[in-house]
Amino acid sequence: MKITREAVLAVLGKITEPELKKDLLSANLVEQLEIEDNKVVLTVAISNPALHARKRMQEAIEFNLKREFGAELLINCTINGKVKELRASNRSILPQVKKIIAIASGKGGVGKSTITTNLAGGLTKKGFKVGIIDADIYGPSIPTMFDVVGERPVMVTVGEQQLMEPVQSLGVKILSIGFFTDQDNAVVWRGPMAAKALTQMITDANWGELDYLLIDLPPGTGDIHLSLVQTAPLDGVVIVSTPQEVALADARRGINMFKMEGMKVPIIGVVENMAWFTPAELPDHQYFIFGRDGAKNLAEGMNVPFLGAIPLVQSVREAGDAGRPAVFQSGSPSEIAFMELVDTFISKIVEIEDAKSN
Repeated sequence: MKITREAVLAVLGKITEPELKKDLLSANLVEQLEIEDNKVVLTVAISNPALHARKRMQEAIEFNLKREFGAELLINCTINGKVKELRASNRSILPQVKKIIAIASGKGGVGKSTITTNLAGGLTKKGFKVGIIDADIYGPSIPTMFDVVGERPVMVTVGEQQLMEPVQSLGVKILSIGFFTDQDNAVVWRGPMAAKALTQMITDANWGELDYLLIDLPPGTGDIHLSLVQTAPLDGVVIVSTPQEVALADARRGINMFKMEGMKVPIIGVVENMAWFTPAELPDHQYFIFGRDGAKNLAEGMNVPFLGAIPLVQSVREAGDAGRPAVFQSGSPSEIAFMELVDTFISKIVEIEDAKSN
């Protein structure tokens, strides 16, 4: 059968986009189509940006085209995930910020700030306007990871208010406890002091319009977590854990805290950090140093989404120390892993929005 534009479009018109419940043609999702001899180059958009959804659509298109035109057909198929426009909240605090998301962990040292910085970087790469509040009073590491140690927010006049102007790096707006303390000295604050500092970074700052404001919380369950929910109602929380049981026990407590009556914060999902180690000289080997699938099993057992696993890679640590998160290392395994996490994160946000509107 001769490969023509009309014939290819006819095949695409029989493939349904699963969330829109329409075929690719009637939903106007075919963005590019070029035919040259025995090769078809096409770009198709779908509403779910998650990697697994894009992969399924690519497989469906390739299967149907080869069934129609023969297995020898060459196909270059790109699937773009189109994210639904986020709706602004009707909250009185930060009405120009569409989503306020906490990144939490029950235990310290699980890489919560690493996940926060790379999630923020990945969202920025996708064109979202992103801010970070580093509320980890015991170890504010966001300034180091964005190479802004020593920076100080300036005061600006907005209307009749004097507000802090967040520091910017790599397209991300940042306020950190670390901007207001000596890096080499211990921060010894009582709960109310920490809660007040967090409140000021939320309410006394010139955040402007943002799609996402990520709040990197201190580990554990305490005053600052309760104060956050009371100050700025959260649109969701991401829980970070490593696979070993001692971390999972604390992560379990963190999930239960956000589910408590009076909190009721949607759990966007659980991220398993330091999931496995692959030596550079043995790229096909995976060593599960801290256990296998611990956070994944925790998510399934507590009926919350699993957002993905991030491997233990030396370059991730080096990138954070150098002030340029690994998600900006184009083409690296770390960038791929973090961008998959970003895609899944976005899709879960969309699911939560849809559930609220239905």
